[in-house]
Amino acid sequence: MNAEIIAVGSELLLGQIVNTNARFISQQLAGIGINVYFHTVVGDNPDRLKSALEIAENRSQVIIFTGGLGPTKDDLTKETIAKHLGKKLVMDDEALASIESFFNKTNRVMTENNRKQALVLDGSYILPNHHGMAPGMMLEAGSHIYMLLPGPPKEMEPMFSQFGIAALSEKINTGEKIVSRVLRYFGIGEAALETEIMDLIDQQSNPTIAPLAADGECTLRLTAKHKDYDTAIKMLDEVDLAINSRVGQYCYGYDNTSLISELMKQLTGSNLTIAAAESLTGGMFQQELTRLPGASSVLKGGVVCYTNEVKHQVLKVKQETIEKYGVVSRECAEELAVNVAQLVAADIGISFTGVAGPAELEEKPVGTVYMGISIKGRAPIVKKLIIGGTREAIRSRSVKWGCHHLIKQLQESQKA
Repeated sequence: MNAEIIAVGSELLLGQIVNTNARFISQQLAGIGINVYFHTVVGDNPDRLKSALEIAENRSQVIIFTGGLGPTKDDLTKETIAKHLGKKLVMDDEALASIESFFNKTNRVMTENNRKQALVLDGSYILPNHHGMAPGMMLEAGSHIYMLLPGPPKEMEPMFSQFGIAALSEKINTGEKIVSRVLRYFGIGEAALETEIMDLIDQQSNPTIAPLAADGECTLRLTAKHKDYDTAIKMLDEVDLAINSRVGQYCYGYDNTSLISELMKQLTGSNLTIAAAESLTGGMFQQELTRLPGASSVLKGGVVCYTNEVKHQVLKVKQETIEKYGVVSRECAEELAVNVAQLVAADIGISFTGVAGPAELEEKPVGTVYMGISIKGRAPIVKKLIIGGTREAIRSRSVKWGCHHLIKQLQESQKA
């Protein structure tokens, strides 16, 4: 089954917001074996929306709309589709009661146009909105399935995850089990990864292999179909083994994990604590770590040492080191890592210093990064990298490289 996602909203065309909904829905559909071949964005205009709908009907069986379900005059998705399909819009009493309850709880006056959000296509399956007002809906008409979802991601994502995927899965159920697995890679580029496994990609049929690049990372989504779930898992295992026999040294995890999550597992599993000295990254490493539940058990603290004064006065980097080697140096990175661990009595110290741009610093080019790692009982090490990209990309990728190198060091410690 092929799907098309139509995002409705002039603000998308004007560049005021980014269409993250299409990416999210595509990822979710891939997990149940629905192919997405087209993403369309159309403004708040009924004629252009109707035209986009007609084009989609000629090439896709599942058409998913996001946006245009709100209370204002320019929210015309339901009305346009109803007219196109010859369907009535009817009031959904449960949705209306939920909207009225929201206004009562917040002590706000409900205007008449808010009732419009409770209108649904006659005969459609309702997708409850537990994070907003307008419900979603799914309607099967002829050879097509139409699904309408709200535009705000905070409403759309939970609605689609909790109700939309299940509704679509029931409609397309052929008795086959569709099982997916995501392999995550770091330290190898998309082109290099694909080159290593090109013959496997060319031969793919079932399971399928879908490469995907992310910021500084690569992923492979494997999808197998079989009537027996255990057989589908074995099929994934075989392809997984074939791929990672070639590029397994770059594979750091599976499915929804991340480098920072894998580092967290390593630290908690080894009962180790960490501290960070961040110049280049300005606290990004600690921010990423504290997003995770239980971070307080591993993160002792850290210092954003953006100026030379803080490096010297707070983290005790020798003035001689700064004057002789500079702050963007192997020597400075090592002292930062060692000293921050001592400062807060942590088992591990990690440091980030470098040049994010836009100009050179200490005659070193933009993208020059030094990361220091000090693990209790081991000699400190420093990794030098040249990272490309924008200022923000250099900083975020530095954090990922820091996680990557520290994970490797901890794995080596366990083997020793």
